[in-house]
Amino acid sequence: MTEPCNALLVEPDAAALRAAMGRFPTGVTLLTQGSKEASLAMTVNSLVSVSLDPLLILVSVKQSGRMRPGVVQAGSFAVNILTQTHRDLCEEFARPDRPEGAAVMRRIDAIEGVTGNLVMPSAAVALECVLHAEVPAGDHALLIGRVTVIHPGAPNTQPLVFHQGSFTRLSPTEEVP
Repeated sequence: MTEPCNALLVEPDAAALRAAMGRFPTGVTLLTQGSKEASLAMTVNSLVSVSLDPLLILVSVKQSGRMRPGVVQAGSFAVNILTQTHRDLCEEFARPDRPEGAAVMRRIDAIEGVTGNLVMPSAAVALECVLHAEVPAGDHALLIGRVTVIHPGAPNTQPLVFHQGSFTRLSPTEEVP
């Protein structure tokens, strides 16, 4: 029989949840919407594969942020999975004063994808999506996208990984017994 946990319990609040979730390593992406003068981009680490039939993914964005209205109005977005070489872009596009418009396209060295959203050829993988659903969730909105195009991206890259408040690397692949 398992003994009950004797650790101190933490009163749940925003800081406690942030600390708890910091123990879960995540990949980092650049969410893009639009192209040329209408380009928007932001760093997101809330990418989740939802369904294989149909092909659905989910990203979470701030309800009051700039990205949600653009995605909802256009009905599409792209997710660029960042590599270790993109740390500077990750940090830049996580700031409130991040670039917008044509500066985004130049800064991330992107091309316009099939859906009209920016795709980074240097990304590990890029997914173009049409908006399948928007679900309000507290101060965020869950944007569920149906994947319409998968760009294989740059070969032999390592993903950008965030864990416990800093960037880290994956260990060389070892077989688990």
